Amino acid sequence: MERAPRGFDPTTPNVARLYDYFLGGKDHLAVDRAAAEEILRTAPETRGAARANRAFVLRAVRELAAAGVRQFVDIGAGLPAPTNVHDVARQVAPGARVAYVDHDPVVLTHVRALPADDDLTAVVEGDLRDPGGILKHPDLLRVIDFAEPVGIVLGAVLHFVGDADDPAHIVATLRRAMAPGSHLVLSHVTGDARPATVEAAAEVYGRAGVPLHPRGRERIAELLAGFEPAEPGLVWLPQWRPEEADVIDFAADPTASLALGGVGRKV
Repeated sequence: MERAPRGFDPTTPNVARLYDYFLGGKDHLAVDRAAAEEILRTAPETRGAARANRAFVLRAVRELAAAGVRQFVDIGAGLPAPTNVHDVARQVAPGARVAYVDHDPVVLTHVRALPADDDLTAVVEGDLRDPGGILKHPDLLRVIDFAEPVGIVLGAVLHFVGDADDPAHIVATLRRAMAPGSHLVLSHVTGDARPATVEAAAEVYGRAGVPLHPRGRERIAELLAGFEPAEPGLVWLPQWRPEEADVIDFAADPTASLALGGVGRKV
């Protein structure tokens, strides 16, 4: 970019750029590559886990669009990938409305450059730790009507929210704003199956200035309180309504995805 966006820091690893690197993207810097390679040395499963998360989110969005959901809010959207939420939703429902929310100025710059229909897409600057600010943001409300069912996506983002910021309260605030028939898509890193691997990855993330907060299944399930779980419930990412690629990539051990995922419906 000829002009760096406000808040851009080329000397510090960045969550979105790390994730982009693990997904095989190109929007990352030397500092991100160095941190990512250090993480991969201690937790080589991380690259596959990132891809499993992306695949889970897109499967869930496709399922919700097929079930009639026509608007989506992707909070902590991250850098664009070859296939994004609006791409998948509109393959099923061409008029689906999508709002991408992130607090990272680099992410916002890239998402705004997507070739998406401006009448159906919003790019919103917002921090998940302030859900009320997101819910009342005028750019969000331009395309999202909370009187109708909405799919809110929290893909691999809540594990970057510490307990002091009360992730359960964050989710509850979002839930209260959602109409009956809405859905929450949630994925979250856990150390339940591979504690040493996840602890090592968290230690490197922390040294890179990106605190990671893995949680156990019980704590993650609590975040879905108030939602009716969609089958098959809260499971390892490749186990949530898998497609052929998921079965092949994680046939030996779905716990290599390092994260649990689930979809809940507000009744």
